[in-house]
Amino acid sequence: MHGITDILFRLFIIFTSAKIMGELFERFKQPALIGEILAGVILGPYLLNMIPQQEVYQVLAEIGVMVLLFTVGLHIKVEDILKVGGRSTLVAVLGVVFPFVLGYIYTLIAEHSTLEAMFIGAAMVATSVGITARIFADLNLMDSEIARIILAAAVIDDILGMIILAIVTGAGQGTLSYVNLGIITLEAVGFVLFLILVGTRLARRYVPRVANLRTRNAVFALSLIFLLGLSAVASSIKLAAIIGAFMAGLVLSEFNYQFQLTQKAESLYDFLVPFFFVILGSRVDLSLFADSGIWMGAGLITLFAILGKVIGCGLAVIKSGLKNAFTVGVGMTPRGEVGMIVASIGLASGAISSKLYAVVLFMVVATTVLAPPFLRKLLTPK
Repeated sequence: MHGITDILFRLFIIFTSAKIMGELFERFKQPALIGEILAGVILGPYLLNMIPQQEVYQVLAEIGVMVLLFTVGLHIKVEDILKVGGRSTLVAVLGVVFPFVLGYIYTLIAEHSTLEAMFIGAAMVATSVGITARIFADLNLMDSEIARIILAAAVIDDILGMIILAIVTGAGQGTLSYVNLGIITLEAVGFVLFLILVGTRLARRYVPRVANLRTRNAVFALSLIFLLGLSAVASSIKLAAIIGAFMAGLVLSEFNYQFQLTQKAESLYDFLVPFFFVILGSRVDLSLFADSGIWMGAGLITLFAILGKVIGCGLAVIKSGLKNAFTVGVGMTPRGEVGMIVASIGLASGAISSKLYAVVLFMVVATTVLAPPFLRKLLTPK
C-alpha cells in the first residue's frame, strides 16, 4: 500500500486498537487512556511497527491534545477560580511546589541537566481533573466539601501547571537564563491574565451576536476558531499550543451549557483524543526497561510524585483531620494526560532523553492507576 491508502489503513488500525483497549480497561474500572497508551506501545516502532514517524500522525496527535485541553477548559468557569477558597488555593500551591522540588532535585542528583530536571519537575506537578472528578461522580459525592476542595484545587493546579509548562518549554527553546525565564514568565502570565480579564469580557459582548448569525452552529464554529487561533498565538510566542487551547475553553466556559459546546465537541473528542494517547505510547521503547537503572529511576520518581502530592496537599488541610488530609493528597495524585503532555513536549523538543521519557510515562501511568482505588476506599463509608 502507498500514499493515502497506507495512511488511511494505519489510522483505521490505530483508532480501532485504541477503542478496543480502552473498552477493556474501562471494564476493569481503569481509565481508558491507559489502554490507549498500551495500544500505542504494541503498535509502535519497537514492537509491531504499525505507526511510522510521519508528520501526519504527529499532527493528528497534536490536534487531539488541543481538543482535550479545550474541553477541560470548557468545564472551568473563571468566576470559580477567582472566588475559590483559601484552602483550595493553598492545596494547589503546595501540591505544585512539593512535587516540582522533589522531581527537580532528584533529577539533578541523578546527574541530568538543569533543563531535564525542570521538565521532570513540571511533569510531576499537574493533577488530572477528569480522573478525580470521575471518581466523585461515580460515588455521588460531587457536592461534598472534600470534593469541592479537591476539584477547585485541581483547577488552580492545572493553571499553575500550564504556566510552569510555558516557562519550561520556553526555556527549552534557547539558553537558560534568568532574563529568559523572566520574559517567558511575563509572556505566560500576561497571556493568561489578558484572556481571563479581557477575553472573557469580549466573549460576553460578541458571542450572543454570533449566535444570531445564519451559519449553522455559529457559536460552536466560533469556539473552534478560538481553539485554533489561540493555539497558534500561544505557539507563536513560544508557549505550548495546548495553553492556547486550554485558555480558549476557559474564555468560552460560561457559554458551555447555553450553547451545548461540550456536547458538540464530543465527536471531535472521541475521534481525535485517542490518537494523542496512542502516539504517546508508540514512543516508548520497552527495551529501555531491560536496564535496572530505568526501573529504579521510574520507581523513585513515582514515589516522589505520590509523596509530593500527599504531603504537600495534605499539609494544606491538616487542621481538618489526618484522614481528610490524606484523602485530599490521594485525590490530587493522578497525573493523567497533563503529565504525558509535558513529557511528550520534552521528548519532541529534545529537552529530555528517551530514557527519561519512559520514566515519566511510567510515573504518569502508575499514579493514574493507583489513585482511583485508594481514593474510592477512603471515600466509601465502612
